[in-house]
Amino acid sequence: MADPLPLSAVIVARNEERNLSRCLDSVRGWTSEIVVALNDTTDQSASLATTAGAHVHVITWQGFRDTKNAALALAKQPWALCLDADEEVSPELRANIEAFFARGDRESFAGARFPRKVRFLGRWITHGDWYPDLSLRLVHRDRGRWTGDSFVHEKITCDGPVATLRGDLNHYSFPTLASQVAKIVPFADLFVQQRRAKKAGFSAVEAAVRPAWRFFRGYILRRGFLDGYPGFYIAWANAFGVLVKHSRLYEEELKK
Repeated sequence: MADPLPLSAVIVARNEERNLSRCLDSVRGWTSEIVVALNDTTDQSASLATTAGAHVHVITWQGFRDTKNAALALAKQPWALCLDADEEVSPELRANIEAFFARGDRESFAGARFPRKVRFLGRWITHGDWYPDLSLRLVHRDRGRWTGDSFVHEKITCDGPVATLRGDLNHYSFPTLASQVAKIVPFADLFVQQRRAKKAGFSAVEAAVRPAWRFFRGYILRRGFLDGYPGFYIAWANAFGVLVKHSRLYEEELKK
């Protein structure tokens, strides 16, 4: 068996016992270290992670960006693979990460990105706004960190070149239709906070145009129609989500 890579798998989780074992199994044995950072967790996630050989830490929730940076700081290896508990490294992606290190590419790059593929309504989504969703998740710890605003849309930024690897990061984000719908309002609330922080107000033109554009882009330009009915639903759901965001902003301005 080959030696583990000089790589820490860093997983941030909150009450994710349903997903965590799958994520842990996908990185166990070939990474040198697994770090699980739990916040406000009341389920059996800590026990599952400990049994899998992970180093478990309890950290305070500080928003998406700062919480993930706090988790990244707990890693001991020079490289880190940053994951959410509802994600899974596919065998093809693992093979390509191993090849990345075997080629010595870690000397030339500060990080690597790869596609993220969502399981939804009984199938893998491979078109539209949800795919390939290239995600930079493999990073040299001295050359990258989570950036973005403190509300949502956090991303890793690297100080140096970024490689693109084949193989999907599997994402089990929405096990049911209800779980997808349930995220619309919380993300709309975060959108309101973002716009307030930027002192940007409601625009009727944006509220009318952006949802329509979102559907057209996802379903037609990005060929969401090739994913069958789930692709049709996703395009409409994304458009509706944009409409809710702008409507929530309008609602907030009515309170003034």
